[in-house]
Amino acid sequence: MSEEPEVPEQIEAQHLDRPTVPELDEILGVPFKVLDDGFVRVVDYMGSDHSIVQAARVSYGAGTRQVHQDRGLIRYLMRHQHTTPFEMCDIKFHLRVPMDCWRQWIRHRTASVNEYSTRYSLAIDATQTTPPDAWRLQAEGNRQGSSGFVDAEQGARFTKKEQELQEAARTRYEERIEAGIAREQARKDLPLSTYTEAYWKVNLLNLLRFLLLRMDDHAQWEIRQYAHLIGHKIVSAWCPMAWQAFLDYSVNAMQLTHLDWEIIRAIQAGDDSKLNELLVKYRFASKSGTLRRSRERDELEAKLRKLSIPIPWRSGDR
Repeated sequence: MSEEPEVPEQIEAQHLDRPTVPELDEILGVPFKVLDDGFVRVVDYMGSDHSIVQAARVSYGAGTRQVHQDRGLIRYLMRHQHTTPFEMCDIKFHLRVPMDCWRQWIRHRTASVNEYSTRYSLAIDATQTTPPDAWRLQAEGNRQGSSGFVDAEQGARFTKKEQELQEAARTRYEERIEAGIAREQARKDLPLSTYTEAYWKVNLLNLLRFLLLRMDDHAQWEIRQYAHLIGHKIVSAWCPMAWQAFLDYSVNAMQLTHLDWEIIRAIQAGDDSKLNELLVKYRFASKSGTLRRSRERDELEAKLRKLSIPIPWRSGDR
């Protein structure tokens, strides 16, 4: 007859206080306006900078507290991409966002989402409008970006026509609803400028990844307004140590590729022969010295300008 397994000792019960952040509690539930009729508000959260530290120290074991201060540990984790402790913090937002902006938002699939349904409820009677001075031109070198603005007179015409279109679409929608058409079908011609609402719950790690992409200058202007507000107004209050580390090591940092540092070394050494060889090797230029179209080279040039390093293949930078 086999022996009964030994019963482990009971873990002593401890009273635990839920981590709170007074700075975030002050704005809990407060809607912050974005664009003309959008908003962001925090409805709940779990964790704080301390939660990140607490999770990391489980891995290191007892005694680590004597070696690392909280700020130093958080910065170490961020700097070396030890990301799991940042997943210990969660936050839930209530958002009102234009549908075209929401389409980009929802591409970040690392969150829990529940969106307002126009199958069950009437579509929100609000649309994002464009002021006459805010109509952007298509960027020539970037298919998904914009650059510059149309003139005021042309912008005023576009704004007037936009208003007419939005009003007509809403009128047709309401006519269908009043006639008893199913909401799921009545909505089909509403413009993408129509606002939607959602609850969006995400952990800190994935929120920072979202912000890194959507605060970037290359992101669409509208979603940048949401990202900057969430980052600078909310995350900075919630986890200030993690936020500052994120700014220092991600947002305001510079990544150098293997190609970058090879070319920079050749520039710094004044080795024109090696530099020309590398430009041809990486297809930045032809053997005759003619520059090829290269987005990677454009990105390198932007880094060199930030570092105040002359660009030898640009005559104006010699």
